[in-house]
Amino acid sequence: MNKAFKYNRLSKDDAVLLLVDHQAGLISLVQDFSPNEFKNNVLALTACGKYFKLPTILTTSFESGPNGPLVPEIKEMHPTAPYIARPGNINAWDNEDFVKAIKKTGRKQLIIAGTITSVCMAFPAIAAVHEGYKVFAVVDASGTYSKMAQELTLARIVQAGVVPMDTAAVASELQQTWNRADAMEWAGVYTKVFPAYQLLIESYSKAREIEQTHETLDSQKAA
Repeated sequence: MNKAFKYNRLSKDDAVLLLVDHQAGLISLVQDFSPNEFKNNVLALTACGKYFKLPTILTTSFESGPNGPLVPEIKEMHPTAPYIARPGNINAWDNEDFVKAIKKTGRKQLIIAGTITSVCMAFPAIAAVHEGYKVFAVVDASGTYSKMAQELTLARIVQAGVVPMDTAAVASELQQTWNRADAMEWAGVYTKVFPAYQLLIESYSKAREIEQTHETLDSQKAA
């Protein structure tokens, strides 16, 4: 066992969700995921913040230019979240209001996703590690213009001490157990990440219905 390794587990009581530059123009550049796949991942991650009431901070860069506006569904899920429209800072960490909003939460775990991966996600993630935060980068809710750019960025952020994750891993680590009142809401989150999960839900629901109503199956009728 590596004694130097410490499992920094995500905690809903110590985590902040940072959604950086998920803007219409920048999202159009994403090539490492299909458009639907990428949007579903982003919205699933956004929903994680909503369900767990995580402090969530939204930021955009140069909205009035080609980067375009924030994806509206994100704002709809977090209507009261701090919203920092950066006038020109490429690295969100260079924006004083953005950093102040993070520090105001008093939390030390940062869950971050951004478009594009190599800039909007990587730059503030690395800067935050340098400032002493535990940073978890959600790779499949961050998009970029090529697979090579994604791979280079992953190598860079890992070297800097950022922990790469995917949306399903973030959801699962925060959720912790299926033995909870909102289990079906969480199942809905997973269907965004892997749509085939919806088939499992439907099969399970039908099996429970048959069990409870004692419905006779066609195979039993034939017998």
